[in-house]
Amino acid sequence: MENVADYKEIVDVIKASGGDAFKRCFQCGLCDVVCPWNRVRTFSMRKLVRQATFGMTDIENEDIWRCTTCGRCPQHCPRDVQQIESGVALRRIATEYGVFPKGVQPVRTVRGSLVGEGNTLGEERAKRGDWAKGLSVATFAEGMDILYFPGCYPSYDPRLKKVAVATASILNKAGVDFGILGAKENCCGESIRKTGDEEVFKRLARENIKAFVDNGVKKIIVSSPHCYHTFKNEYPDFMVNFEVIHMSQLLFKLIQEGRLELKGEYGKKVTYHDPCYLGRHNGIYDEPRGVLASVPGLQLNEMPDCRVDSLCCGGGGGRVWMETQKGERFSDLRIEQAMGVGAEILATACPYCITMFEDSRITMGMDEKIEIKDITEIIAEVI
Repeated sequence: MENVADYKEIVDVIKASGGDAFKRCFQCGLCDVVCPWNRVRTFSMRKLVRQATFGMTDIENEDIWRCTTCGRCPQHCPRDVQQIESGVALRRIATEYGVFPKGVQPVRTVRGSLVGEGNTLGEERAKRGDWAKGLSVATFAEGMDILYFPGCYPSYDPRLKKVAVATASILNKAGVDFGILGAKENCCGESIRKTGDEEVFKRLARENIKAFVDNGVKKIIVSSPHCYHTFKNEYPDFMVNFEVIHMSQLLFKLIQEGRLELKGEYGKKVTYHDPCYLGRHNGIYDEPRGVLASVPGLQLNEMPDCRVDSLCCGGGGGRVWMETQKGERFSDLRIEQAMGVGAEILATACPYCITMFEDSRITMGMDEKIEIKDITEIIAEVI
């Protein structure tokens, strides 16, 4: 840490971010026991907590970037140590001083894309709504019922565009009055905030809020649990409150109300992965399962590490942009678990999870043995 930041500054920043909670830690080690990193390599959150308590953190160490903010350690901590908030504070110092280990370097590129084009994939802002061409999707106007906010990956990534298309087809089939803002939208900012870049997060949030308010948005449907979490739990800090609904919640409601008739027979074995930011962080477990259970012929098998104990895909906390060594990917373990319960389809409800699972499916040579689907894609096939 020499010539980068002194110990006092680290302590001050951690305290400002709620890091006094570190002092409550009595080193029981439960955080290490439940951390998914310890399934693939040795990693100690307890060590980071201990170092931060005494202002001895080395911000050049890649370990401060490993946390996926999955929420497992706060869930089990008996002393309410705020590991995520304090870990982000450490990353904030590293970001301010431009200290990024080799595997974290892609965060620099993402930051530039967010500032310049409002998305994480380096694509043109003007093309954000191109996925909807030819789909009878209107531009949102004041008076419409719902804004559909697909997020960065469903707007640009070729694989995830299929999720946005499936979502739009379902909304149209159910007669939902919705529209999109396209190029007026920015990334929600959740993941860049978790890498410690508070400045860019606030910039994205303010621009999104202005677009929402200027266009009369009151209710928002999202595909990403990360967007859901940010709009619902973090944007209120900017003195606004929008009604935020994850697509899995709306799907369940539409099916229960009879507005979506599921006609097709699916006839496949499916397992469902709980995304961290939908399940553990926001308590949404039943609606996605209810949607899948409504599909004729679908056999739903639970994996180990499900619901509140779900195994993280490895993409949270900005890790979706960072390098992860072969043999250290949580998503590989999840593919193995899905195969272990005989699943032909690994279903989920998060663009990051799909991205991580698709990568593992291919690198593991499982691309002919299991498919990765968003639950909207499954419903779109049977309506």
